[in-house]
Amino acid sequence: MRSTEILCTLGPSSFDKRVILRLDELGVGMFRINLSHTKIEDLPSAIAFVRSCTDVPICLDTEGAQIRTGNFVPDRIEMRENSLVRGYHYPVAGDTAGFNFYPRNIVGKFRIGDFISIDFNAVLARVVGEEDDAVVMRILHGGPIGRNKAVTVDRDIPLDALSQKDRAAMRIGSDNGIMHYALSFASGPADVDEIRHLAPKNAFIIAKIESSRGLANLADIARSSDALLIDRGDLSRQLPVERIPRIQKVIIKTAKEHGRTVYVATNLLESMVAQPIPTRAEINDIYNTLLDGADGLVLAAETAIGRHPVTCASMVARIIREYESRDEYSPLDYPMDAVSMLVPPHGGHLVQRHAVAGEDDMIARLPTLRVEDSTLLDCDQIAHGTYSPLAGFMRRETVESVIESNCLPDGTVWSMPIMLPVPKQSPVVGVGDRFALVREGDDMVYAYIDVTETYTLDLERLSEKWFGTASLAHPGVSRVLGGGDRFIAGDITLVERLRSPYSHYVLMPNQSRFIFAHKGWSKVIGFHTRNPIHRAHEYIQIKALEDTGADGLYINPVLGPKKPGDFLPGPIMRSYQAMLDFGLFPANKVVLGGFDTYSRYAGPREAVFTALCRKNMGCSHFIIGRDHAGVGNFYEPDANRRFIEGVGELGITPVFFDTIGYDPVTNRYAPINSNADMLAIDGTRIRQALRDNTSVPDWMIREVVQDVLQREIAAQGTVFDS
Repeated sequence: MRSTEILCTLGPSSFDKRVILRLDELGVGMFRINLSHTKIEDLPSAIAFVRSCTDVPICLDTEGAQIRTGNFVPDRIEMRENSLVRGYHYPVAGDTAGFNFYPRNIVGKFRIGDFISIDFNAVLARVVGEEDDAVVMRILHGGPIGRNKAVTVDRDIPLDALSQKDRAAMRIGSDNGIMHYALSFASGPADVDEIRHLAPKNAFIIAKIESSRGLANLADIARSSDALLIDRGDLSRQLPVERIPRIQKVIIKTAKEHGRTVYVATNLLESMVAQPIPTRAEINDIYNTLLDGADGLVLAAETAIGRHPVTCASMVARIIREYESRDEYSPLDYPMDAVSMLVPPHGGHLVQRHAVAGEDDMIARLPTLRVEDSTLLDCDQIAHGTYSPLAGFMRRETVESVIESNCLPDGTVWSMPIMLPVPKQSPVVGVGDRFALVREGDDMVYAYIDVTETYTLDLERLSEKWFGTASLAHPGVSRVLGGGDRFIAGDITLVERLRSPYSHYVLMPNQSRFIFAHKGWSKVIGFHTRNPIHRAHEYIQIKALEDTGADGLYINPVLGPKKPGDFLPGPIMRSYQAMLDFGLFPANKVVLGGFDTYSRYAGPREAVFTALCRKNMGCSHFIIGRDHAGVGNFYEPDANRRFIEGVGELGITPVFFDTIGYDPVTNRYAPINSNADMLAIDGTRIRQALRDNTSVPDWMIREVVQDVLQREIAAQGTVFDS
């Protein structure tokens, strides 16, 4: 359980339901509404909108005793060095000749000789004259200034702790049950008492330390408030920036001495306002801020106006997780996934079963078992953790538990028997033996197995339980009944992977997880397929992305052997690659990777199995269509949903879709049962058109994809498995 809080400021980049939901899912503990950048008339609707998205508490952050540039018309004004400009008592449009400040009466408190720093020291001016309606300022350091930007004067000008806008906002907050308030520019305990008097009873008051006066009265402010917030940005406008790290430590220490929560804000991930990846200095700063004792971290511009609000929050959560797990792992021997925000693997960790250096002589002396490629593909996936928590081929007890109860003997959900049939003409196999696994016509050792059990099974009963039928018309049944009834159990160790012409697409779980983490994804949708992409699949992929608000989509077609008449893997992968090449998927939202396994055609059981495999690959969600992993008419339309609802907690969220059709009137796609006039996207028709060297309408399968498939036929003679 994470103890360090994350506070996120809402703004134009994050006032979106999907973004707020993602921030909630990442564990954000409070949403901040900055009154300096929120119109008072917009505040009630802003509170209502956030409340409609999440139960996470809202904090109203006051303007406080702060001077700002006015809300003038241009986005920014370029101040020329050594020019004279006027600061007006009243609102003006704003240009290089003059502009106004806020509060409106503040100009009357400026005095000749005052140095005025504007917009985080972008511009430095000095008051050189006074007029009836303005002060005259000489620009000593030129540059751009924006509207509603912070202003600092080199002497202390007393200001009210709360502006009129703050008071109105607090009335709105109280009426709406807001119980968290942040006081900007707290200068002493009286300021805290004032906001506490206006806030609802038992409200949580955060005093922001962002001025030299606040720092001077730090202990008294700590005693009067419920928490302190260090605004390093505003502090650095009044104090030398090189002193801020030391001051941060002093404030945190003082907060701890008074039993107060302490938050740190400003420039945590400033580079991520524009870039998707932080600097190493920012990561180091956040980690050391946590070491200082900070109880919470506040994202401001990063989530309010930045391009990557969810990625920023995810990065902070990852750093917090790294910090809070620092005693669990050695920094020199650290699991790759230890601080990942991705869904944990099934069973808690990725199984890894690989031969180590120095085993060559032992392996060369082992007796051999000649096995099918499907067995070696299973070895590959076991060894790389795709089938976690399995470490080898199942014992009889495990198979029985899976086919009867859809779980492993320890209660972990699992739906697919993973078995090693005793090869024909095999040597005698006994418990405690170790065998090298090789393939027909190839003496290379791909794996070895440590035998823990041999057993027999009733294959017809197995087929009925596994596939729901014992019909030889079912390809999965045909495969099982065509083999022997004797099986070997035992853990495997991978020596060599099967070579694949599609190896550049294959991603093992640790690799897909690495890619997702690198992209800053934590909510990933997996998609399993054994077909080239057509419009129905395209629709459900994009719809799932939109409906879940996921960070990305992992398209993961099967590359291994399938039944005759199914599509070959090359055309499938090239169809998706064409979609990516032509920019037909949302930018930076899709990863394409191959799954080097074979189809079992086990319908609902395979739906669960393929979902758990994608969970191990790092997916939090998984698309399941009406006929996912089925074949012919062996499974009812709602069989997948009914089965999944009955197996228990998967740890990956299924995203169900019914059959999708096309409405020619609206030119849209939707579940076909919602409109009887919708046109079906017919896989049989697509296959026949490819065999006849004809085309189907673009609404069924994109022209660019058809072109890929037709070129494949011209080059290879077919796109189908034989």
